[in-house]
Amino acid sequence: MSWFVAPPIWATSAGEYRQQGLAYRQQEQFPEAIASLQKAVELEPHNVSGRVLLGWTLHLARQEAEAANALLMAFYLNPQDVPALNALGIVYLVSGDLPAAAVTHTWAAALQPDNEIAYYNLSLTYQRMQQHDWAIATATRAAELEPTNPHPLVALAIAHHSKGNESQAEQTYQQVLRLDSRFGDRTFLDLDLKRAAFSPNQIQLAKQVLSKSE
Repeated sequence: MSWFVAPPIWATSAGEYRQQGLAYRQQEQFPEAIASLQKAVELEPHNVSGRVLLGWTLHLARQEAEAANALLMAFYLNPQDVPALNALGIVYLVSGDLPAAAVTHTWAAALQPDNEIAYYNLSLTYQRMQQHDWAIATATRAAELEPTNPHPLVALAIAHHSKGNESQAEQTYQQVLRLDSRFGDRTFLDLDLKRAAFSPNQIQLAKQVLSKSE
């Protein structure tokens, strides 16, 4: 699906178009946001962050193929840009291209060893690839880097569950509930974990662990 909307005419510089695009994105007016951010990229084609903004906005609009293309262009401009790699890896993950997601997030983690985003998404990737030891290791690292974020702990819980470590899975999910009681609500899990790049099967696994943790 491709949306084309002419950007409003008050913006004249690439920076103004980016600001305009972000304002539209905040209001979830994605066609207008994409049009403004595309105009910013046309005006400043070598601006990596501008391409990352466009790519991530396309991802939020569920235009994953277009998002990957925009983020690949950012990567070609600067293969060491961590925000571009983080975003591209997530697009690969939600699109189901697990080998590409693993390679991209591994490179992002190598460039920035305290990159919680990369480790967290590597855990989700490895769990789907049935590489359970790697899923556990990367989720553990993500949780160490961002201990107040429940999502790495949910990823760790389902990784333990997938390996058959039921007691560790339940203990980990109890940590999740202590951090945020909303993770005991199955309707909340459906919405929140989907936004957090969990696959439908991973969301069901989280619910299974929750049931055993109650």
